[in-house]
Amino acid sequence: MLFGRRKSILGLDIGSSSVKAVELTKAGPEDLVISGIGKAEIESPEMTRDVISQVLKESGIRSKKTVTAVSGRSVIIRNVPMMPIPDEELKQAVTYEADKYIPFDVDEVILDCQRMDEAPDPASGQVKVLLVAVKKTLIEEHVALLESVGLTPLVIDVDVFALGNAFELRNSLLGSDDQQVRALVDIGASKTSINIMRGNSSFFTREIYVAGNDITDAVAKRFGEDPKDVDRMKKDPGGALESMQDAILPVLEDIGSEIRLSFDYFENQFGQEVAEVYISGGTVLFPGMDSMFQQIFNLQTKIWDPTEGLELAGAGFNPAGFGGANSDMAVAVGLASRLRKM
Repeated sequence: MLFGRRKSILGLDIGSSSVKAVELTKAGPEDLVISGIGKAEIESPEMTRDVISQVLKESGIRSKKTVTAVSGRSVIIRNVPMMPIPDEELKQAVTYEADKYIPFDVDEVILDCQRMDEAPDPASGQVKVLLVAVKKTLIEEHVALLESVGLTPLVIDVDVFALGNAFELRNSLLGSDDQQVRALVDIGASKTSINIMRGNSSFFTREIYVAGNDITDAVAKRFGEDPKDVDRMKKDPGGALESMQDAILPVLEDIGSEIRLSFDYFENQFGQEVAEVYISGGTVLFPGMDSMFQQIFNLQTKIWDPTEGLELAGAGFNPAGFGGANSDMAVAVGLASRLRKM
């Protein structure tokens, strides 16, 4: 399928251990298709630029217009209570209040904000405002990296919000519009992202720093293997599956304990219980991960594919090899999904 001059957006997820890229193209007023998709491992940080170039070349991606994301300890997300003020004055007002909520000097960060409540709380008369602050140096480094490979950054998002956007797209494609509370848990190499959503609205986000690398280290210690060899074992555990599951269970319990604290906080704040957990990320492709987490949470737990419902179409790329194992593409899909509003 050739797309001519139709609108396309590249969602580029640059992680600590891999690069994931998804190009979405408008095939009609409301229809999106995946016109390019690719991923590759990052062997060392200094190879990141080359890996991005490799993924773009091999995936058939043509768009230079890019939405990417930042994450980590240099990104601060807070819900700030404020008296209602006009939207055009909101950012300036939040800037004055920001030093109460962020551990950095206001001059060192780029701030953005969004009103979360349509109407003030009857008791306090206040509204919740989402405040996001990111260190300027992190943004500048990210933009320079993209421009060095010939890309044009349109939006710098935050990983955990992109995760929610991917799930919103999934709901739209599948025609799901219920208001059930679901927790999205994306387990990457160095961090685990949590986004608790009611319907298509995000109510709580958090990052924890126990994740896939800790699972790899636990298996390496149990088997006396090099971590690089463990990655191969995780993809094809064979007869070692049960022993590997035993080795990683304590790490999963640590992750689950932190996530459960987040559930408790949400439930206390909003008076609603999490009904389901949707897990994603490369780590969850290890066999039995969904059932192990289901036992830890005592909640229905599903591995979800963010490309579900999207047609794979395009000239110059071959999706063979993905085999439906796209749970690690959630952030990239969420980033590219901004095309819906452009």
